[in-house]
Amino acid sequence: MAKTITVEISDTDEKVMLNDLLDIDEWVQLAVTGKINNCWKRMQQNWTNQLMNDESFTDPIPSNKADFVKLITARSDYKDRAARDKEESAV
Repeated sequence: MAKTITVEISDTDEKVMLNDLLDIDEWVQLAVTGKINNCWKRMQQNWTNQLMNDESFTDPIPSNKADFVKLITARSDYKDRAARDKEESAV
């Protein structure tokens, strides 16, 4: 499922941004792409380490992003950020 996100900025903030940016939409797209790449790197590194240290996991680790994410998010021990934060606040 793809997600569409709309960002609304005031006329004043648009003028402020255009003082530095050529194209606000392009900047937003690149910022989101950068965040996705950083999140992917952290997820891949963290879960590769967990899988390698899990003696019960004997399957190959997928080499492509889509299969890797599918494997990880299907695991019973996977928790997204909201679930991890909720678990930590309960302690």
